[in-house]
Amino acid sequence: MIWCVEDDASIREIEVYALRSTGFEAMGFEDGLACWQALKEQKPELIVLDVMLPELDGVQLLQKIRNTPALADLPILMATAKGAEFDKIQLLDLGADDYLVKPFGMMEMVSRVKAILRRCKKQEKVLTLGGLVLKLDAHTVTLDGVRVMLTFKEYELLRLFLSNLGCAFTREELLSRVWDADFLGQTRTVDMHIRTLRQKIGRYGACIETVRNVGYRMEARDET
Repeated sequence: MIWCVEDDASIREIEVYALRSTGFEAMGFEDGLACWQALKEQKPELIVLDVMLPELDGVQLLQKIRNTPALADLPILMATAKGAEFDKIQLLDLGADDYLVKPFGMMEMVSRVKAILRRCKKQEKVLTLGGLVLKLDAHTVTLDGVRVMLTFKEYELLRLFLSNLGCAFTREELLSRVWDADFLGQTRTVDMHIRTLRQKIGRYGACIETVRNVGYRMEARDET
């Protein structure tokens, strides 16, 4: 999910439309305070953040995000009408991942969003589905920034699903991939672990679908 924080409704709508039309989930906020309140409940993949905002401006919001441990690694693309080199350096020094100088083209914005996400995923080696984040190096799972405690098998199931979104697996395939090759358990073992995994990952549990007469698959769903 990409969030666009922009007080100009026409620009905000175009940004959201451009992102959605290129395959992203996106939503908009008209001021920094509304975005900050929403961050207490959910963590997006990236924020496109305007500098000049009512209530809480973009620079203030950027600083609050960077000073909050659960949000500190959140990628932020700043949009500013100021084009002076000093202003750009200031934004980067404060923790912005990149910036756009207004007026900018929507395809440029989308390209920069993609570039930032590629860099972040390469650096962190993460698998994500909205607010559900699995970090391969750290072997951790978080839901909207909150740690989710999974057993080893639950973690391996989730890793397999997130690495193959939309792909259906039979119960036998899941047993073979997640459990040892010589494991003699029944396919009911898979069903039990799927059930507990669904419960632990909250609203994303519904993304793990039962495929009739086959097994299971995980699908990305629109949260808007």
